[in-house]
Amino acid sequence: MKVLIIEDDQAIVEAISLALQLSWPEAKLVSTHLGERGIDLVEKENPDVVILDLGLPDISGFEVLKQVRLFSTVPILILTVRSDEVDIVKGLEWGADDYVVKPFRQMELLSRIKLVTRRRVPLVEEAPLVCGKLRFDPGTWQLFYGEKEISLTPTEGTIISHLMKNAGRVVTHSSLAEALWGVDYPDAADTLRVHIRRLRTKLEVDPSHPQIILTKAGIGYLLAQPD
Repeated sequence: MKVLIIEDDQAIVEAISLALQLSWPEAKLVSTHLGERGIDLVEKENPDVVILDLGLPDISGFEVLKQVRLFSTVPILILTVRSDEVDIVKGLEWGADDYVVKPFRQMELLSRIKLVTRRRVPLVEEAPLVCGKLRFDPGTWQLFYGEKEISLTPTEGTIISHLMKNAGRVVTHSSLAEALWGVDYPDAADTLRVHIRRLRTKLEVDPSHPQIILTKAGIGYLLAQPD
């Protein structure tokens, strides 16, 4: 696996490098502290995943994300100190596959890297999931709502799969976090809320009054069973 890090803090680069060496010693690491150079490296190196900081010395990480998405579908994980929900939403809407706020836990970061790279790894055959008008194929990451095909990020695919497997039952924040990242962590509920909101914009007629993915305040979410 090849990992491209676009990050101007050398201590962060070294921390990620150490984590990769311990868990995936075969992984190749490529890094740059400049956004423009990072865009070039995505095209030249064809990495399996990009770890992108937003505060770069030459151009904004958001601009890097925007430019890369013009020519590549490489999984991109934003790693930044910016924790405002508006930035998280913007990053995901502009094409990031996940968003991690510094400081980060090494095992959590590795779990998230595994998640966003799943689409590039052949999956074990698993039967499609069906719930009412929803049909999700874990082998191809395709979600259909009736005749409509809906594009999902790996994170969204994992969330909808977990909800469909537990349709009609409340899925806790901790359960979803563990399904996504292999571990629960203090800010998981806030991050999940952003992903759920994006899923609702893709599924619901009126996302502000959801009828498919329901919220159980302080507990988690529930996929409504069809009539």
